[in-house]
Amino acid sequence: MAKMNVLITGMSGLIGGVVKEQLADKYELSALNRSGVAGVKCHQADISDLDAIRPAFTGQDVVVHLAAKAGEYTWEELQAVNVAGTYNVFEAAREAGVKRVIYASSGATIAGWEKEEPYLSIAQGRYDDAPTSWPMLTHQTPIRPSGIYGASKVWGEALARHYADTTDLSIICLRIGHVTEEDRPLSARDYAVWCSQRDIARMVELAVAAPIDLPFATLFVLSDNRWGYRDLSHAHKVLGFEPQDRAEDHR
Repeated sequence: MAKMNVLITGMSGLIGGVVKEQLADKYELSALNRSGVAGVKCHQADISDLDAIRPAFTGQDVVVHLAAKAGEYTWEELQAVNVAGTYNVFEAAREAGVKRVIYASSGATIAGWEKEEPYLSIAQGRYDDAPTSWPMLTHQTPIRPSGIYGASKVWGEALARHYADTTDLSIICLRIGHVTEEDRPLSARDYAVWCSQRDIARMVELAVAAPIDLPFATLFVLSDNRWGYRDLSHAHKVLGFEPQDRAEDHR
């Protein structure tokens, strides 16, 4: 049986690299990237240009959309890549008859809840001020983005819902925790929101392989963190995700 064709946007990034390693032996990979990527077929273009990226989608079965501006960027930069670029990726996928898009969303879509207790104490590492248990934030919790970056990811999720409802695309939104180059927590907050490289790579693999009759899902992706406040039970129910790593192991 021929391998499925999987296109990864932003393959040169940190998550793109670990996903490439996870999927390389199982799928026929290609990249959509502004710079070349060694070892795979790469279409070099900027996702803010719909006409320029269209050829990358021809013949693809699944698109893993990782390309984004993450963090403190100007509105113009976020608008071009996270807003217009995400629309362009979804639209090019639809036009090309792609079966599924996996959208790299972010925990920043709900991180504004860290302004409230008990999440504030948890995020600041003030565990003596935190209760012994707390309500988990789920995929049904009202959004509360942190920053314009978080708001841009909310836009991407809303757009994903629209495409899933009005086209044949299956779209899985992954609200990814903090993945670090060092592959360990780097701050007090990370002990709540850290996601290991192994865990995000495995989650993307599960999303690629999910039954095609799954039309839409929004799932948190974290490691098994003692102080985590984002629900992972839905990800387990939908995709069978079981994180392998724990922030506490790095204390």
